[in-house]
Amino acid sequence: MNLEQLETLLEQWRQAEWIRPLDVAFARLIRQLCEEQAETPEPLLLLLAALASHQVGRGHVCIDLVSLLEDAGNTLALPPEETMAALPVGDQEACPSPSEVLAKASLEDCLTALANTRAVSDGLLTTPLVVNDTRLYLRRFWRYEQRIARGISNRLALNSPLDDPGSGATRTLTETLNILFQPGDDVDYQKLACALAARKRFAVITGGPGTGKTTTVVNLLAALQAVAGEDPARAGRKFRIRLAAPTGKAAARLNESIGGAVSRLPLDQLPGRVRLEDIPTRVTTLHRLLGSRPDTRKFRHNRDNPLLVDILVIDEASMVDVDLMASVFEALPDHAQLILLGDKDQLASVDAGAVLGELCQRARQAHYRPDTAQWLESVTGQPLPENLLDPQGQALDQAVAMLRKSYRFTEGSGIRELAEAVNTNTLDARMLEHCRRAHFDDVVWLNGDDADPDPEATLERICHHAISGSPGAFRNEGRGRVLHGKDLPVPVGYRHYLELMANHHLGMDSPLADWDELARRVLAAFGDFQLLCALRQGPWGVEGLNERIARHLLSEKLIPRAEGWYAGRPVLVTGNDYNLGLMNGDIGITFSVPWDRAENGEPRPALRVAFPSSDGTDGIRWISPSRLQQLETVYAMTVHKSQGSEFNHTCLVLPDRMSPVLTRELVYTGITRARNWFSLITGDAGVFKASASQRVVRASGLARALAASEGPAESYMNDSSTIV
Repeated sequence: MNLEQLETLLEQWRQAEWIRPLDVAFARLIRQLCEEQAETPEPLLLLLAALASHQVGRGHVCIDLVSLLEDAGNTLALPPEETMAALPVGDQEACPSPSEVLAKASLEDCLTALANTRAVSDGLLTTPLVVNDTRLYLRRFWRYEQRIARGISNRLALNSPLDDPGSGATRTLTETLNILFQPGDDVDYQKLACALAARKRFAVITGGPGTGKTTTVVNLLAALQAVAGEDPARAGRKFRIRLAAPTGKAAARLNESIGGAVSRLPLDQLPGRVRLEDIPTRVTTLHRLLGSRPDTRKFRHNRDNPLLVDILVIDEASMVDVDLMASVFEALPDHAQLILLGDKDQLASVDAGAVLGELCQRARQAHYRPDTAQWLESVTGQPLPENLLDPQGQALDQAVAMLRKSYRFTEGSGIRELAEAVNTNTLDARMLEHCRRAHFDDVVWLNGDDADPDPEATLERICHHAISGSPGAFRNEGRGRVLHGKDLPVPVGYRHYLELMANHHLGMDSPLADWDELARRVLAAFGDFQLLCALRQGPWGVEGLNERIARHLLSEKLIPRAEGWYAGRPVLVTGNDYNLGLMNGDIGITFSVPWDRAENGEPRPALRVAFPSSDGTDGIRWISPSRLQQLETVYAMTVHKSQGSEFNHTCLVLPDRMSPVLTRELVYTGITRARNWFSLITGDAGVFKASASQRVVRASGLARALAASEGPAESYMNDSSTIV
């Protein structure tokens, strides 16, 4: 294949929507740079450049050449099934796939093509492409990965007074942990996580829903402040702590939960004179913390203008992409401690990278070294199970703690068992049958028949379920469930919040406080049900189902119209708007309020969208629809958009055929958005199990870079000059 033939091939792939115009343009840029250097680029070089760009668009940090050559179709997810099927038969035959094009290429051929040009280097030179071992990067993403690896390894290598079990700091930590955690017979993984995370300047605490990540980090911050208060080098100064999350919704959720956890701390019993104000309860978004600058990916805080912080906690870290995480490390002072919280098994970030997932690859087996285990036992009084020990454990392993006990779901919870079965790829016939027959109190598979259902009938069923919540489909019609001593209300759908809106008695003389209270109740009622989709487009996606559900709500006379703005319309903010104080992921409900005035001064109804305040209070913000720019109706939302949220009743909709986006991580994330009730509707009965067997494997070299960078670094804690 010559260069002109390659150009034709890439253009064919672009027209078939297999690759993006950006990918073709990048390959052309590499060709132009080579020709400016009097080089004649090999067609294989330009092909690999286009595919590396394509992989970034799919969330990968790089392209692994070994995986590419072993199974190009799977690695690239090309050709996409839906676009291939849409092509005429003749075009399909005339458009060879990447697997066919690469069939005769070897790893040596690829490495030779990359070595014979000044457009590629090992990173020491400024080139648009970087090769590291068998991984090919766009330079920007290689730099992100290196920055993260350097920031983590430097912090892991720093010495700490807590390394000495006999030091005053360690004795204070032990005393504090014994106050914060009640003794018990079982291993207390929260206590172990606190001790482990306190020891180093970098730590990860991971765990599934209800394992107590928020409680753990609040106790950790109290323990760190107690240690700081007893440290003579700090002269009584406490650590400056900031809390952040990747989205406004995630920040709001942490705001809600962390305040209660802080209020329950026995501060008067702790050493070090820890006060309530020493533990922050205000959570901000990462973009706001770093200082977003319009029309650029750069932030106000960077290495030249670092954050004034000693400890930074990032919740829902699975949603943080490699670009944003690199910016975090760039803005952190060298002495600052970084603590990441999140569920390693959730979906990775929408953009490139799966930082938390890669850092937690070995978390389930822990791989703690004997010296780590001895230190943990001396501090917490708890011996570690033998299966968590590994004399060959890596430095990163010693900073990763996994919470292993769920406090949210009781024994026998279908949500818990189903999530675990999906997560461990043990979704067997027994589990599927239990879901079909409503064996569980809290889970039902509404159309779990072996025969393929009629697609139109299934789509109609989705709409009826979204309106009513189908309590009759659940065991005992959803009645009689008790959780933590309280009766659970039966599962509901969208009729619940719309009838609450319709039955209010507020008028033009009602004070704003009464409207605020109504909005709070309606927003809470809307959170009692949420339909989640795997896809965005098509009849099984968000766009198709939002339109269909709106039409059904109109036919039931629950909303006045099905298009445009109307009272009852729920909206999801899809981009940060700092002027309005709205963040990506915020949900609001549209109300008709009598606050406008006609020309004669008479009150007239006007539409306003009520959003919950993002400042940790229970305030309501009323915003005119005309001021809202980036939003969409949200009867249905994608599973990706639901991350950082929880709903009393969640329904997951899977389409009638497999797709590359249908993965174990997506199904697990959808299930675990449910707090008390979970329902499943599938376009094809086999898609559910097939989705749970398909994993997201994002190409990256972060773990390898960390393993290769273990080394000594200077002490941080006894050098008071490092504290700004």
